[in-house]
Amino acid sequence: MRIRRAILPIGVAALLALTACGGGDSDDSGSSGGGQTPAASKLIVIITPSPDNVFFKAEQDAADAQAKKLGYETLVLSHDDDPTKQSQEIDTAISRKAAAIILDNAGADASVTAIQRAKDANIPTFLIDREINKTGVAVAQIVSNNAQGAGLGGQEFAKLMGNKGEYAELTGKPTDTNAGVRSQGYHGILDQYPDLKMVAQQTANWDQAEALQKTQTILQAHPNIKGIIAGNDTMALGAYAAVQAAKKDIVVVGFDGSPDVVNSILKDGIKATVLQPASKIAEMAVTQADEYIKTGKASQPEKQSIDCVLVNPDNAKSVTNFAVAGS
Repeated sequence: MRIRRAILPIGVAALLALTACGGGDSDDSGSSGGGQTPAASKLIVIITPSPDNVFFKAEQDAADAQAKKLGYETLVLSHDDDPTKQSQEIDTAISRKAAAIILDNAGADASVTAIQRAKDANIPTFLIDREINKTGVAVAQIVSNNAQGAGLGGQEFAKLMGNKGEYAELTGKPTDTNAGVRSQGYHGILDQYPDLKMVAQQTANWDQAEALQKTQTILQAHPNIKGIIAGNDTMALGAYAAVQAAKKDIVVVGFDGSPDVVNSILKDGIKATVLQPASKIAEMAVTQADEYIKTGKASQPEKQSIDCVLVNPDNAKSVTNFAVAGS
């Protein structure tokens, strides 16, 4: 009996040791636990508006590829410009104990609380494309230089218009900071020409179908319009479809550098666009997230602005995936 009593604790100890090893494998799966597991610490969550828009699809693809290149797992989500859905997706990132969030947000004011919640959970957020109306919440806000880009678009539009004539403007979502910045940038140029007259300005909420409908109404009310300048390429495509249906010769200029608009420029349809380096910005955000994860420090200032490039028939052939070769 004494021999059996001596052996039993050794067998129990061995079983406990094996169980402990098994528990380590379970933790690596990223399931529940008090601390951030090794598996969870290698997860980057990427959240953007709908990838039905090729601009946001380019962001997703670039961020996803860069994260995987750096050795991370990824979870790619879309909030469809719904702040409530975005909040739920950020909660998902928190529950998964993500290492970082890459976010093209759903509203300059509406996004702040959810991003703060991620920060409080020690998950850094790196914003791309759109800013929020607060600093010190996200680690980085990396955006296109919308004011500079709108200046380029305004100059090209004025030139195409011959610096005179009636025109209309289609603006983006009022809740999106970019919409206001681009409109102001356009008018910083166009308002300098006394013979350029804006006869209509309406929001089409970044939407192609809405832009088509709004442009049809504008053309009926103002048959002498010579040009339409749009806050993004999706609205420019809607406006151009209305122009074609009306069989009018009207200058249309957009903003984004989307493949559909670049193709239209090559076919002498839409006249110009302003390219945002979507892929480059997404890659930058992931690279900076990786540096932050490894060091606990931001390698760049929070606010970062990347210049845009004018695309017209002179360089449209060199544009691929929101990038101009050699730029």
